[in-house]
Amino acid sequence: MQQLTTEQIQGYAVTVQPKGACIGQICHWLESGDKGKVFVCANPHSLVIAKNDPLFRDAIQAADLVTPDGVGIVLASKVKGGKIRERVTGSDIFYGLSKALNSEPNRKFSCFFLGSTDETLAAVKEKMEKDYPYITFAGSYSPPYKPEFNEEDSRKMIEAVNRAKPDVLWVGMTAPKQEKWIFQNKERLDVKFIGAIGAVFDFFTGNVKRSHPVFQQIGLEWLPRLIKEPKRLFERNFISTPKFLMMILTYNSDNKPPSFFKTGTFY
Repeated sequence: MQQLTTEQIQGYAVTVQPKGACIGQICHWLESGDKGKVFVCANPHSLVIAKNDPLFRDAIQAADLVTPDGVGIVLASKVKGGKIRERVTGSDIFYGLSKALNSEPNRKFSCFFLGSTDETLAAVKEKMEKDYPYITFAGSYSPPYKPEFNEEDSRKMIEAVNRAKPDVLWVGMTAPKQEKWIFQNKERLDVKFIGAIGAVFDFFTGNVKRSHPVFQQIGLEWLPRLIKEPKRLFERNFISTPKFLMMILTYNSDNKPPSFFKTGTFY
């Protein structure tokens, strides 16, 4: 299978492929027997944070699949004359891969869920067994709720994962904690594929409702969530996004003006 085509967004290799091709690539990795393949999402907020967080920046750059999770990334590609035309979110990858793996009843793939609370993880187990009966629920682990994990925390998490020997490890924490933890510990994890999917555990169980598909399709998925959680999401949408757009308009690796200034329009 050919490697996914990428383009540079602020120095990160973000895939230009639609979600179907991304799912196909992950399935290929699982079938090939390779270990430690990592998926992360890129959105304006995360790339603004990474600018001043070297470990987070390294974690994104080291990932094997970086998807454009955010309309700002799509816009940035258009400004630069690139080829990214659709968002590919953590939810897209989780649901798409789960559907693909569930369609192979003769080859039982297994998944482990790391993050969130014991209550949410129990709900994940119940829903996975109902919605995707041909996927083995290998186990789950709820880590301590703290900004950073110490070595003992990480050891317990790694041991729990490795005892279960899953094919897929879904990590549902907050960014950049989840990406940095994966980057620092992926060599110690006995898994084929690791996906950093943030709040998807809560979306999957219904603890948090995703915005209506209409808002998702027009690039305004953030708006209903902002209205519900203004304090938590204000910085992401009204500080990080403008900073990101300014970064895009002023950044160009070959010191040439972005194509927006040449054409005078997005296309």
